[in-house]
Amino acid sequence: MRLPPQGLPKESILAELDALKAQDTQSTDGRLWSLVYYHSPEVHELAQAAYARYIAENALNPLAFPSLRRMENEIVSMVKHLLHCPGVGTLTSGGTESLFLALKAARDYARARRAHLAQLEVIAPLSAHPALDKAAQYLGLRLVHTPLTPEGAADVAAMEAAISERTILLVGSAPSYPHGVMDPIPEIAALAASRGLLCHVDACIGGFILPFLERIGVPVPPFDFRVEGVTSLSADLHKYGYTPKGASVLLYRD
Repeated sequence: MRLPPQGLPKESILAELDALKAQDTQSTDGRLWSLVYYHSPEVHELAQAAYARYIAENALNPLAFPSLRRMENEIVSMVKHLLHCPGVGTLTSGGTESLFLALKAARDYARARRAHLAQLEVIAPLSAHPALDKAAQYLGLRLVHTPLTPEGAADVAAMEAAISERTILLVGSAPSYPHGVMDPIPEIAALAASRGLLCHVDACIGGFILPFLERIGVPVPPFDFRVEGVTSLSADLHKYGYTPKGASVLLYRD
C-alpha cells in the first residue's frame, strides 16, 4: 500500500473508520472479559471529552505543559493514599511498562550491591502476566516460573525452593490476570524480606477494585503496602480506573 496522491474528505475518513470498527468485537455487548473495561455511557463520554482536550499536548516537557505535571502528581498522590504507599510513584503507559520499570529498578538495585553476579533472576508463578517475560528478556534477566497450588495461587514453597544467590525479586499477583486468583502476598512478601529480596505486587487488575470491596465490608486478603515486605506495586488506571488506554501507576515503598 502507498500513500494516496490526494487526501480524503473528513466524512470519507470517518465512514471508513466506522466500517473497519464494525468488524471488531464490540466492547459494550458483554462478549469481552478483558481488554476493554467499560463502565457506562456517561463515564465513556467524559473520558472522551477529557482526552480530546489534551490530544495535542506532550508530557515529555512539563515546563511547557505544567497542567500535565500537576495532574500526574495528583493521580500518583491519590493512588498512594488508596494503596497505603509511604514512598513515591510514577505514571506509566500501562501495566506492561509498570512491570518493566519494576524489574528495571530491581535489576539496577541488585547490580549496585551484587556486581559480581553476571546473571540475575526474578521468581514469579506461572500465572504471572507475560509482560514479565518480555521485560526480563529486554533487561537481561532470567525469569524463573514456579508452579501453582491446586487452587491456582502461587505456591510459596515452590518459590522458596527456586531462590538462589542470583535471585533479586519475587512477584505476586492481586489477582492473577488469567484466573483472577489472589496470590498469598503476605507469605510471598515475608519470604522476600527474610532473604533480603524485593517483592513486587502486580495489582494491575485489582488495584482499583480491591480497596473499594474492602470499604464495603468484603473480606480482601492483604496485598498492598500495609503488608511488610512489599517493596513495589503496580495498578492500572485504564482497567477498573476506567481511563482511556494507556495509563498505569507504579509505586515504590522508598
